Amino acid sequence: MPELIICDTSCLILFDKIGKLELLRQCYDTIYVTPIIAAEFGDALPDWIKTIEAKNQALQKTLTHVLGPGESSAIALTFDLPDSIVALDDLKARKVAKSLNLKITGSLGILVKAKEKGYVEKLSPVLEQVQETDFRISENIFKKILAIVGE
Repeated sequence: MPELIICDTSCLILFDKIGKLELLRQCYDTIYVTPIIAAEFGDALPDWIKTIEAKNQALQKTLTHVLGPGESSAIALTFDLPDSIVALDDLKARKVAKSLNLKITGSLGILVKAKEKGYVEKLSPVLEQVQETDFRISENIFKKILAIVGE
């Protein structure tokens, strides 16, 4: 079964900042964003990232009462693509997605997947690149991730 992922803005920005946007294409068959996420990203997205609008605008609008517009649109789009995974880094957005029984991952989960699939030889230098951005990883999480991938 093809693996579909809906990426929130934070994930796209992080992977772009560390020069690893291509890992999304290597790890997933299809990558989706909403027009809101594409606009929040700001730069032109590669043509292999598909932009589609969530059909359930009422759900999306309701979610914006507690989440940002990009996260709300990503979660709403997940209901249009039932076999998809939604990539969210924001803790509140992840809690909302979990409460809706959605399959979720985050930027760090995608990096672990890339390492497991052999697209990243060593994850520690990539995590160090991540730490040079404004994306924060606690020392505990950093160590847990390296333990998961055997580094």
